[in-house]
Amino acid sequence: MNTTEVNNNRLLATLATLIFGSRWLQAPLYLGLIFAQGVYVYRFMQELAHLAIQTLTVPSHDFKEEHLMLAVLGLVDVAMIANLLNMVIMGGYETFVSRLRKDNHPDIPDWLGHVNAGTMKIKLATALIGISSIHLLKSFINVEHLPDRAVVLQVVIHVTFVLSAMAMAYTAWLMGEISHGEVPERKPESTSG
Repeated sequence: MNTTEVNNNRLLATLATLIFGSRWLQAPLYLGLIFAQGVYVYRFMQELAHLAIQTLTVPSHDFKEEHLMLAVLGLVDVAMIANLLNMVIMGGYETFVSRLRKDNHPDIPDWLGHVNAGTMKIKLATALIGISSIHLLKSFINVEHLPDRAVVLQVVIHVTFVLSAMAMAYTAWLMGEISHGEVPERKPESTSG
């Protein structure tokens, strides 16, 4: 091998190492999402405290069931967004940055060991559909206070999310990224301590 080929090989190896290492630039993004998840936990606790105070201080004849349902749906909404953040943090890190190396941990989610870009998109789309459903339900409960156009727009957006998720799932299935009806087996846990 001559000097030019050796230098080219070194340059290509260095470039490949740099490109592969650049995935770590995403790590601060996931740390930022962990912070955002903390903000959602704080927001959830504020809303829960507000609901508890209202329940204890407002006379029952003034506290309508609609208000209670809307408050609880607000809590569910925050929890679902936190779940979405959790999926993005763990699944994104595992898919695009590095393995979490928690295969033997008893609390590791089943889906995490089998996640790829295709399944990740479908899981995120499904989570968005759930969040959209909560918003739509809140609108239906409060429909008399909303303009018809706002409700129609929410329904259109929700249907768009559903159709998009179905199209992504179908495309991933066609490409072989997911299989119909198969649940991948989990790796057996190590018995050594």
